[in-house]
Amino acid sequence: METFLLQATIYLAAGVVAVPLAARLGLGSVLGYLLAGIVIGPIIGLVGAETENLQHVAEFGVVMMLFLIGLELAPRTLWDMRHKLLGLGGLQVVLTTAAITWISTLLGYPWQTALAIGMALALSSTAIVLQTLNEKDLMRTAGGRASFSVLLTQDVAVIPMLAIIPLLVIPGAAGEYHAEAHGGAAIELFATLPGWAVTLITIAAIVGIVLFGIFASHPLFRFVHMARLRELYTAFALLIVAGIAFLMITVGLSPALGTFLAGVVLANSDFRHQLESDIEPFKGLLLGLFFITVGAGIDFTILLDNATGIIGATLLLMLVKGLILLGLAYGFRLRGQDRWLFTLGLAQSGEFGFVLVAFALQQAVMPGVLGEKLFFIIALTMLLTPLAFIGWERFRHRMHEGADLPHPEDEIEDEHQQPIIIAGIGRFGQVVNRLVQMAGFKTTVLDNNLETIELMRRFGFKSFFGDPTRPELLHAAGFDRARVLVVAMDDRQASVRLVSYARKERPDLHIVARALDRIHTYELYQAGADDIVREMFDSSLRAGRYVLENMGLEEFEAAEMERFFYKKDREALLELASLWNPNVPVAENEAYIERSRELNKELETALVRQVAEEEDLTPSELPSGVITPAPR
Repeated sequence: METFLLQATIYLAAGVVAVPLAARLGLGSVLGYLLAGIVIGPIIGLVGAETENLQHVAEFGVVMMLFLIGLELAPRTLWDMRHKLLGLGGLQVVLTTAAITWISTLLGYPWQTALAIGMALALSSTAIVLQTLNEKDLMRTAGGRASFSVLLTQDVAVIPMLAIIPLLVIPGAAGEYHAEAHGGAAIELFATLPGWAVTLITIAAIVGIVLFGIFASHPLFRFVHMARLRELYTAFALLIVAGIAFLMITVGLSPALGTFLAGVVLANSDFRHQLESDIEPFKGLLLGLFFITVGAGIDFTILLDNATGIIGATLLLMLVKGLILLGLAYGFRLRGQDRWLFTLGLAQSGEFGFVLVAFALQQAVMPGVLGEKLFFIIALTMLLTPLAFIGWERFRHRMHEGADLPHPEDEIEDEHQQPIIIAGIGRFGQVVNRLVQMAGFKTTVLDNNLETIELMRRFGFKSFFGDPTRPELLHAAGFDRARVLVVAMDDRQASVRLVSYARKERPDLHIVARALDRIHTYELYQAGADDIVREMFDSSLRAGRYVLENMGLEEFEAAEMERFFYKKDREALLELASLWNPNVPVAENEAYIERSRELNKELETALVRQVAEEEDLTPSELPSGVITPAPR
């Protein structure tokens, strides 16, 4: 017991320390877990012989991850995305696998081993790429959407890859490769069957899982629901995953295959989100443990003895994948920075590569020494990914500064200079623009997203590409004669700079600004905006009014409460803005916190008084459950 607790403490502490540091450095959680394993394993030596046994348990995290991926991929969603999945994503997987397989055969590996290498290295890092795209707000770009389509295809492609690998076993090589397959007697039984028989068994297992998901899962969940105990929902979710995984292992197949298919079948079920929320914590923890064990089990003597070969193979791999991705980007008409975002962002190998290599080792498809080298190659490509994104950032800035881009100040003629300038034409700015134009007023739209500008022009809205914070662009757009400036950009710091510049240059100009949150509101207020709109505030008020109406208030009463709350909140916001200090965090601003508490109490009292006046009651006579002051 003491030994188990000690090992648990070491692994958990390694993950808790290493992952935040890796995330802070922009390396992502996967590399954080790998580095944690390397530190506690090969470097310090805190863990050792138990790592291999622990990895078998941690592999259950991979099974859960594929189940959750399946839950996100409803059959209708897959069908709607079939062109991108089969076109862009399918070509990337097939071409990259073929190229790497061909190179591997030239290096002398059997075609079975070469194909396993090609499949493992063809995949990119979903965790790193999606996290980076979201952090940099690039998911809405053409390059970001293309990258997502390829990553989604790769996630789906893992399933047939896991099914193919057992068919690649090299006769007579099991003893040479020292593989340790799982499944006990079942593995011994199916090892004697020909490949076509194993494939038939795979199909039968798939059909069984699909039938279970369609006909049996819903009645079982309703039965569990009768107890109305949250822990039983979690137990049922784990039962589905563990039961299907055990069934697949029993018949000698990949448990990941079965759980993924179960997830797809259950993607349209009523309890999909419940399953997802129950399994997510287990998946994250076990998957992190899996990557830690991979890092802890790496033999660095292989790296030291083959440093030149491994580094050369890493660079060759990224070059081959990059050339294929670049060719696809041209073929599917990605332009400029989107083309290079797509190419550089997906040129690495990913976490599924570790999974496929580990599975190939278990199935005696490749020798252990080769597997160790592939682990190093995959990890090195993932380490180089942040550098690739940094290179793309610099390329993007050079493109913005280059002479090949359109100069909107040269495009905007006098007849295009309108009294209303809208800076930023995302979802927020589009609604403002449509409303204003429908009312009969003309606008000049500026945005630094070329794809959005081209799309707006296709729909008949005159827009101009460029950075709205550039003074020359503003003046070319008619800034000197404009009556209203709408600042609707996604970049909070850029919007503050634009408001500050506009107020200094044009004290008479009316500035309407979009705020992302309360702190952003204070920043815009100090910069000089006249009207500040919190992007979620008005929609939240409407939702609150609907709640009041369904709790018994008349429509007029709910509307009055909405109006009253809006008025009081704006008054409080204005007062707190004078106490806000940009150099002091809100949590450490005592004056701000104290006044905020007082204003909350005053608002509660005012709301109670408002309802009492409308009902002609004293506050103490109000029915319980309508509106009462919060406990002090």
